[in-house]
Amino acid sequence: MNQGLRKIGRALVSVSDKTGIVDFVRELRGFDVEIISTGGTAKTLREAGIEVRDISEVTGFPEMMDGRVKTLHPRIHGGLLALRDNDEHVAAMREHGIEPIDMVVVNLYPFEETIARAGVTLEEAVEQIDIGGPAMIRSAAKNFKDVAVVVDPSSYPAILAEMRQNEGATSLATRALLVQQAFQRTAAYDAAIRAYLNSALALESHIEERPAGQTQELGSLLSDRVAFNLKRKFSLRYGENPHQEAALYETSARGGVANAEVLSGKEMSFNNYMDADAAWQLVCDFDGTACAIIKHMNPAGAGTGASAEEAYRRALATDPVSAFGGIVAFNREVDERAARALTEIFTEVVIAPGYDEAALEVLRAKKNLRVLSAGEPERVGGLDYRTITGGMLVQTRDTHRLTPGDLKVVTKRPPTEEEVRALLFAWTVCKHTKSNAIVYARDGQTVGVGAGQMSRVDSVRIGAMRAVLPLQGSVLASDAFFPFRDGLDEAARHGITAVIQPGGSVRDQEVIDAADEHNLAMVFTGIRHFKH
Repeated sequence: MNQGLRKIGRALVSVSDKTGIVDFVRELRGFDVEIISTGGTAKTLREAGIEVRDISEVTGFPEMMDGRVKTLHPRIHGGLLALRDNDEHVAAMREHGIEPIDMVVVNLYPFEETIARAGVTLEEAVEQIDIGGPAMIRSAAKNFKDVAVVVDPSSYPAILAEMRQNEGATSLATRALLVQQAFQRTAAYDAAIRAYLNSALALESHIEERPAGQTQELGSLLSDRVAFNLKRKFSLRYGENPHQEAALYETSARGGVANAEVLSGKEMSFNNYMDADAAWQLVCDFDGTACAIIKHMNPAGAGTGASAEEAYRRALATDPVSAFGGIVAFNREVDERAARALTEIFTEVVIAPGYDEAALEVLRAKKNLRVLSAGEPERVGGLDYRTITGGMLVQTRDTHRLTPGDLKVVTKRPPTEEEVRALLFAWTVCKHTKSNAIVYARDGQTVGVGAGQMSRVDSVRIGAMRAVLPLQGSVLASDAFFPFRDGLDEAARHGITAVIQPGGSVRDQEVIDAADEHNLAMVFTGIRHFKH
């Protein structure tokens, strides 16, 4: 026999996902492989008429503690870890009655599926953290020179094909591929657990105080190492441009644009997903009914209203030319009236929590319109990742929300109640606009958007230049402070009445004086919303 071939004499089988397991094990038995198994897996195999040896017969201990303890035993891990060509290891096996195990077929408790369910409790999630499974995978994987470790049902056919060719043996090349799959699986599994507990434990009301001596750094989301739990959902036709490859990967977290259901229309592109996510995040920042129209990651318009249709028409009125071919997001269910309004111009994507039947009928008539259902709107916390050459930048997400009580009036004239509502609306839209960002708005409606300029005063000019609606009487939001008074002077020239900005410039007083000269109300937020 080839030196790299290892005949399978004994296999331990313990799976949560029983897809294909009966046929796989039946063929293993055809190679005269002894099968050791646990609990539900053993029951499934016996019911299929397959001879199985219980794990308790090997260990001498019953499965206990609701299945928490069954495979964590020297007779299991010794049988996996022992080096077959090491005389001391072989002698230890004989002395302690340890039999070699040549294959482990394990897939893990369905932790990711459990936490994806709505309303799952912390206790339910914790019970689906597999201990024995990852331990067996790691033991078998460490000894891949002698042991085959199988973690994915899709691998069964290839393994059996090789065993048929090699009289029941697996090759070193195959075992090397399997070990890579094994550690990929355990890494992803641990990352999913870490991400879930990081979020869930922070919400537990009984975890209130940090233990004495524990530093702030220990409680930070930004740990020394970051692990990813990403699973490819499907490949995309191409990336931002046709010469780039792309795919959509999803995390174990439920919700979000990556998990949105495509109800109708053509397949989503890379750029569709990017813009849809920008639009969805914007509308999720509003409590009332809101709509946003996004082009190239920036709002072409945003609006709120008593209905989805009203919110859409307000958003569209901001810049109907740029809205053509845009991505539209709602934070409320779309009804027929909103759907009909939406289809008056060409739209690439619409994303919303859901749609009534009449709305879906209208939208599905537009064959090129991609219709996404994203579930209940929610503001996503956690971490934000940006790749750079040779590394990655990681930050906590910008989840800050402003209230009227946070505003600091710095001018002689305070804003009116109507101006405060308009300022808060403009500030929210500005948060989701590329820097340098300027947003002109009224209460519930954007008027003009200046985005992504190198000079703030240029953003002021461009926002005004692109305005279709009258600027007179609108308010202005700036995502960062005005470094000079020129931006404020330019905005005042267009008839604005109030300004919201972070403040914090060495020339704040100069800018405040300019606002007073123009009889503008101005408030400072004390917080900046750069978006790169």
